[in-house]
Amino acid sequence: MHFTLRLILSSSLIILSLSASSQTKLYQNELGFRSENDSYLATGQDRYYTNGLFITFKRSAKTKNYIDSLKFTKKIWSATIGQYMYNAQSGQITNINNVDRPFAAYLYGGFALQYLNNKEHIKKFELQVGTIGSDALGLEAQEIIHKTFGFYDIKGWEYQVKNEIGFNAKADFLYLLHRNANKKVDFSIPIEARLGNTFTSLSAGILFRTGNLNPLYHSVATQSNVSNFKEAGVAEKEFYFFLKPQLQLVAYDATISGGLFRDDKGPIIFKTNPLVFSQELGLAYAKKRWTVDFSVIFKTKEESSMIFAHQYGSLDLFYRF
Repeated sequence: MHFTLRLILSSSLIILSLSASSQTKLYQNELGFRSENDSYLATGQDRYYTNGLFITFKRSAKTKNYIDSLKFTKKIWSATIGQYMYNAQSGQITNINNVDRPFAAYLYGGFALQYLNNKEHIKKFELQVGTIGSDALGLEAQEIIHKTFGFYDIKGWEYQVKNEIGFNAKADFLYLLHRNANKKVDFSIPIEARLGNTFTSLSAGILFRTGNLNPLYHSVATQSNVSNFKEAGVAEKEFYFFLKPQLQLVAYDATISGGLFRDDKGPIIFKTNPLVFSQELGLAYAKKRWTVDFSVIFKTKEESSMIFAHQYGSLDLFYRF
């Protein structure tokens, strides 16, 4: 009788553990994209940072101390192919005197490694190799977009900055400041440093989140939903609203000032404003295999000749497997 009872209890525990593991299935890989465009705001504008597209593959690396889910460091490596695209006040410029920001594109490939730990101190380091100028295919990409969606004919790319190969490094840090008792609200500090002949800048701000939150080591906020071990305190679904005001100190931006090491930088270039303020607000959602988030970004003028300040939308869609 005791043997039978023990057998029933043991079988029940095995079934429950298998059930639990199936409900919290881990996904080690992720593939998806980020699309950024001012047309997402449906205001009819088509200027300045007019389009960005970034395709990323991520994989959670093996972790030596994964058995202890209360104390760990998780590593995620990623590879990205991306393009930034910039207009003047319009994508249809026929006179160089109307160019208030240079036409420019930056096409690059990047490799990154991210470190996340149970203390919710996040670090990410990325190396990029790319190019500005006609080699960045900004004109070709914008023509495809406009022809596909029936927009106006493109004019003005003859005024774009000249070609220059770019070598750039990027470091991102995120530190949790406070999370309330019911874990529905938290604040953290994002810091971003960029160094290279295309972009050199330093940014810092505050990230505010409210809703059904996951820890920063497994969250949409850090794009860290892949893992090869079960982390403590992680829910199957995450859904929250966020705000991120940020101040950027800009030393150099080759899409505005032309190639750093070129004498002939382009037909028209400008000096960057040293301080740029941005405000981002949006919604983020993740469940099982999918991540979706949408945000709106408002920025002050990146250089003083710009007629308008700028705003655009950002959409992320990622699938895990």
